[in-house]
Amino acid sequence: MFNLFKKKKEEVDYRVFAPIKGEVIELTEVPDPVFAQKMLGDGVAINPAEGVVYSPVNGEIVQVFDTKHAIGIKGETGIELLIHVGLETVALKGEGFTTFVKPGQSVKVGQKLLEFDLETIKEKAKSMITPVVITNSEQEQYNIEKNYGTANDNQYVVMEVKK
Repeated sequence: MFNLFKKKKEEVDYRVFAPIKGEVIELTEVPDPVFAQKMLGDGVAINPAEGVVYSPVNGEIVQVFDTKHAIGIKGETGIELLIHVGLETVALKGEGFTTFVKPGQSVKVGQKLLEFDLETIKEKAKSMITPVVITNSEQEQYNIEKNYGTANDNQYVVMEVKK
């Protein structure tokens, strides 16, 4: 009658660490409607201070785009992330990018995934802003707390996710 003995659904916390050093901004500030309108999912964006991408979660690489500009990761908790370096960087066809992982590979927080040349991106892409999106945020109905500010290392938590 009062549901006093019903077991409460347990909230599980997931931490998503900064994959790139730089300024963490709102996804809605990304100058691309696909990301700004959260069509691929919710998350944050980072204006990079250096050209290295680290794993933001423990998990498995599910996709490395042929053009090396984006990486998909499935965290060990089920969270699915897309790290998309810059905007319209697919047109660079891999120029300025070096990957260190492949699909199916296990990764740990802080492991180097990708390097990119900031100058090449600045010169040839629409923007250096790098969206970090939880692609299964809508279907999983995650409650996402975002942390904006300066990520000086890969121990900075950019998102805390509760299910």
